[in-house]
Amino acid sequence: MKLFKVDPPLSVFVSFTTILAVIITSSRASAQTEEYYDCRNTTFFSSNSAYQTNLDHLLSWLSTNSTSQNGFYYATAGDSDNTVYGAFLCRGDLAADACHDCASTAAKQILRKCPFDKKSVLWFNECMLRYSDKPFFSTSEETPRLILMNTATSLNQSSFMSLLGENINAVAAQAVKGGADKKFSTKEAKFSNFQTLYTLAQCTPDLSEATCDTCLKGAISNLPSCCNGKIGARVLHTSCIIRYETYPFYHQAPVVTSQDPTPKGRTRISVAKIVAIVAPILTVLLLFFLLCWLITRRANKKHKPVPAEDDDVEISSVDYLQFDLETVKLATNNFCHDNKLGEGGFGEVFKGSLPNGQDIAVKRLSLSSRQGAEEFKNEVVLVAKLQHRNLVRLLGFCLDGEEKILIYEFIPNKSLDHFLFDEERKSMLNWPKRYKIIQGIARGLLYLHEDSRLKIIHRDLKANNILLDEEMNPKITDFGMAKIFGLSQTQGYTDRIVGTFGYMSPEYAMHGQLSTKVDVYSFGVLILEIISGQKSTSFHESNYDEHLLNFAWRKWRDGTSLEVSDMSLRDSYTREEVSRCIQIALSCVQEDPARRPTMQGIVLVLNSYSVSVAIPEGPPFLVHSRTVEPSLRLESDKSSINKSVSDSVDEASITQVYPR
Repeated sequence: MKLFKVDPPLSVFVSFTTILAVIITSSRASAQTEEYYDCRNTTFFSSNSAYQTNLDHLLSWLSTNSTSQNGFYYATAGDSDNTVYGAFLCRGDLAADACHDCASTAAKQILRKCPFDKKSVLWFNECMLRYSDKPFFSTSEETPRLILMNTATSLNQSSFMSLLGENINAVAAQAVKGGADKKFSTKEAKFSNFQTLYTLAQCTPDLSEATCDTCLKGAISNLPSCCNGKIGARVLHTSCIIRYETYPFYHQAPVVTSQDPTPKGRTRISVAKIVAIVAPILTVLLLFFLLCWLITRRANKKHKPVPAEDDDVEISSVDYLQFDLETVKLATNNFCHDNKLGEGGFGEVFKGSLPNGQDIAVKRLSLSSRQGAEEFKNEVVLVAKLQHRNLVRLLGFCLDGEEKILIYEFIPNKSLDHFLFDEERKSMLNWPKRYKIIQGIARGLLYLHEDSRLKIIHRDLKANNILLDEEMNPKITDFGMAKIFGLSQTQGYTDRIVGTFGYMSPEYAMHGQLSTKVDVYSFGVLILEIISGQKSTSFHESNYDEHLLNFAWRKWRDGTSLEVSDMSLRDSYTREEVSRCIQIALSCVQEDPARRPTMQGIVLVLNSYSVSVAIPEGPPFLVHSRTVEPSLRLESDKSSINKSVSDSVDEASITQVYPR
């Protein structure tokens, strides 16, 4: 945290008067902590809704990025009807650490004041935070508006209001010309020997000069009617504020004032006494400033984030997800080994905690990664667009020099294979839980195939790519091999065959034919693993040397399909549900992809007993023989395969969400 920044060389001639002025002014300004809010809204959201989830993410991003753009940050979270738009603005004179503290406090406080309103705004003396279900970037709104005033009245009202009018218009004009970084200005004027008028004006930096000027003039127009003769007042809009007081309510630049000679008849304090008093204080303060300068200099020795291209809408649209490296280090205790969750060829995963208390999973990509900054941010854009309760959610990223870091929601119960294939832990998964897991995975795949903005083929669906939350709800992860289809595209071909043996469909493994039915095949294998509690790639039945799929087909053909089920389920399963799931699985793994059901049909069957299940024809075709290492993952080089639009898929890969 930055305390001060003192540029070398440090002057030994620091005025004690100046230091006292800074301390007094800072204390006075920081004491202003009143809060005001407006949530007089007619639209509300319900608890645990998609809107609330998006709002929680938005407030986390705003507080995390409060100091990244001169104290102003605008972001959006979610899509379609549940999108939340938000902005945060610090008063222009506020230091970075104070701005961050104000942002964190505002993000927590606004939900207490306006718990279920879709549109709310909260003002502190030092900052403002707002959110809405409608976009408001680069626009100025007249409402909501808040007018506050000091009840005391000036003894000379006409002169006071004349001076106020001159100064408040001047400070507003200065704020309008403040530029794109900070539309903020302050001004002081002597009203009498004992009274000074302090004025302030500020607009959000996203406003144009004309819009800022209109907003400030509208705020100023309220003063004659509301605050005539009052010695202090403020008008708070969501896009601009004005304020005046007869005391310094903002941080002033220190001013050194000359002292008159000691009047005759008064005793001068000896020089020796002055030196004896001031010298130790100055020594301590100089050492303090020197220490702060050294800390600041060390903190500044870091890589600057790679800027987004101005003409790249996709890249710039993801900037609201960016975390600074210091925040990530703080969350993970500087990537402490005790917080390490796992490690692989991609790098390491750490558990962390954000300032608002939210637990996160931090994936730190290895420095040997060949992916560039632009490609990395493009992948983040793609993953950020996937929002579903059965997919692991991306919270943000950090791109700082060679550091490429991804931040995801933290899933506490590890992956499905951690429970399913362990003889002791599998008893924790009774049939109702396993059936709920099957349904959740199906809904997640349906979203990828049909309901998201993109049509996504996962290509590596298996038990260790399914994470389980605290309520054992499944979340699909690891999108490192996923591919994008055009919305109207049904199939394509690729020369880059990637995935895991035992889960790949035959047409994809042998011919590179790619469609949503590739995931359907993998889902069928996964259902049989969930029911049997055994891996398809290492299945062993004492009387037969065969694959799990062939074993399940033989039992279903003989009318004894329940023998496929895990012995630990016998006291909890429903015979009809288990039989229907086995039949669904066998329909999914048929050799002809055209005969396999769609995920939409599968979800319908899983949720309704009135819908009949298709009868599978013929045993499933197996992809590999026992001479091939079943757990081998195939990957060719990272280069894309370019084909015509009519018969190819977008070969851009999507970042792995939570690899193990």
